[in-house]
Amino acid sequence: MRHISALTTRRRVVGSLAAVLLCAAGLAAPAATARDTDGARETGGASDTRDRSAAEARPSAAKAKLPGDLARTPPMGFNNWNSTHCRAEFDEAMVKGIADLFVEKGLKDAGYQYVNLDDCWALPQRDANGKLVPDPKRFPNGIKGVADYVHGKGLKLGIYTSAGTKTCSDIGFPGALGHEVSDARQFADWGVDYLKYDNCNNQGVDAKQRYIAMRDALKATGRPIVYSICEWGENKPWEWAADVGHLWRTTGDISDNWSSMLSIMKQNLPLAEHAGPGRWNDPDMLEVGNGGMTDTEYRTHFSMWSIMASPLLIGSDLRKATPETFEIIGNKEVIAVDQDPLGKQGKVLSSDGGRWVVAKEMQDGSRTVALFNETGTAQSIATTAGAVGLPDADGYALRDLWQHKSYNTAGRIAATVPAHGTVLLRVAADGTWGKNPPAVELGLGGDPLVEAGQAKKLTSRVTNLGRTSAQQVSATFSGPSGWRIRATSPSTAGSLRTGASLSTSWTVTAPRGTAPGAYDLTLKAAYRSPGGARAARVLPLTAHVVVAPPAGDSAVSDLPWMSAVNGWGPVEKDTSNGEEAAGDGKPLTIGGAVFAKGLGVHAASAVEYYTGGACEKVAAQVGVDDEKGAKGTVTFEIWADGKKAASTGVLTNADTARGLTADVSGAQVVRLVVTDGGDGRDSDHADWAGPVLSC
Repeated sequence: MRHISALTTRRRVVGSLAAVLLCAAGLAAPAATARDTDGARETGGASDTRDRSAAEARPSAAKAKLPGDLARTPPMGFNNWNSTHCRAEFDEAMVKGIADLFVEKGLKDAGYQYVNLDDCWALPQRDANGKLVPDPKRFPNGIKGVADYVHGKGLKLGIYTSAGTKTCSDIGFPGALGHEVSDARQFADWGVDYLKYDNCNNQGVDAKQRYIAMRDALKATGRPIVYSICEWGENKPWEWAADVGHLWRTTGDISDNWSSMLSIMKQNLPLAEHAGPGRWNDPDMLEVGNGGMTDTEYRTHFSMWSIMASPLLIGSDLRKATPETFEIIGNKEVIAVDQDPLGKQGKVLSSDGGRWVVAKEMQDGSRTVALFNETGTAQSIATTAGAVGLPDADGYALRDLWQHKSYNTAGRIAATVPAHGTVLLRVAADGTWGKNPPAVELGLGGDPLVEAGQAKKLTSRVTNLGRTSAQQVSATFSGPSGWRIRATSPSTAGSLRTGASLSTSWTVTAPRGTAPGAYDLTLKAAYRSPGGARAARVLPLTAHVVVAPPAGDSAVSDLPWMSAVNGWGPVEKDTSNGEEAAGDGKPLTIGGAVFAKGLGVHAASAVEYYTGGACEKVAAQVGVDDEKGAKGTVTFEIWADGKKAASTGVLTNADTARGLTADVSGAQVVRLVVTDGGDGRDSDHADWAGPVLSC
């Protein structure tokens, strides 16, 4: 665990209290290490001296791995950390309430089993016998009492500790290093079914040694316990942990924002070959429902975790969840992708321009295909049945797993996908395609940019992807109240054969005085199959009402942006990034030089501005802000209409401010991008100092 770039990052215990506790345990205290609250991990000093009261827990190559009949599909359940951290609301009543909701809301029937306790369930000290003590205020009936309640619901209980002297919370509860046998025995006696084993305060003991020690201790209890290795991917556990645990974290900790989720997904996707029944790549828990992303982004989160055969551990407080959250996490068709018995993780087929195609082989021979749009505007994403591994056939059945509707296709698999959205399809060459209406793709060439009071000309397309014809086709286009949307060419067609399109021209006018911002539009196609069955497809779009920049030179931080994505906290105007809260930045400072104007960001970041084809140049001084000391590596990029116009290469905190200028002549949109320098996002506080847009 411990949440790099997370909503709350847990600090490692390194002060005088830690030193006293370590000495009492016969362990050397780690050297105090400065910690970046947006990302750095401290794993303690280099001492490998251990309390030999648990010498029998030393790893042995001769000892067998854990039972192989556990976690044959990715574990599904709940973990409280992402929604509660160590707050008082994490207690016995919450855990029992979650178990109740699993049953009441149908989540148990959908496959969710584990109700897992994270950090802060214990008292800060062991008892006189060296045993762990559940916090009596949080858990008055002890862990055994909670386990009995959860088991009574037909569910299972999970627990947490760390492979170090202390856990990862600020308080630092007792870790299991040197206590593996005793702690594992307690967990088994309490009826625990799942152990999440973290990585903090590990005293520099070799990771394999630490995690094998707990594996052997769990095995010795004789109780079947799913073993989750949470060492953040630091030691590439996918290469060695298949004989140690049932799942292993491949990344740092997730945060409830788009940038964090996207970064973690990209780290996990290349590891497909290492996953399989009983051995899963774990890109961390779900954030669905915690409020930091849109429902579209949460559907992407759930879709991509499912196609990656990831553990599905709900991280939101279900007692407060919205119907939309339950609809996402309870989608049985998507869950079936994650839980497919074949156990294959989806593989990336393409990702050009942020348009991703990921395909997963299923036990029944079908393929699940994710068409994922990383970009900030709607994109057409396409592949073919052959490319995803299906055999040649006359036609294919295509099931939309979010719309819960079936279609046929001649072999092309395509959709226009909203910004940050995912279309999840299950495609089969099983001979059943003929009973379904043809699939169609709707397109508009991206999300429109509209200046208030001025008519914007757009063209929509309805394209028949099916083996059968689409008949009585009609296109409709709608927007907010008061907007004028008018077709200026035919919006109907009697019939569309395979591959044919209905193109319709439209004018879209936002009322004068409409405030700049994002507004919802909807493009819809209605049609019939040759047998007369009605069908429809709907494409949600976003219109951006924009204002042309003034002539001359303008400070970029004085202009309204169209969109802003940031890796940690919000983008700040005229100050550094600071930390998570808005407005907590400091003066922009690079190599000791202070700048009055600019943007303070954190990788990965992208800030978009409307330039309307009227601007020629963007110029700025750029670099890593001094506020994080000697940490941080980033790359600055300027993009014009989706093409990279300038880049710095990797910069570090040792670099002074670097000039960056880009020719953006004729571009409608300019995007200021910061990526990490290839070593993760820890301390990647970046400054666009004194940026000027010339128009």
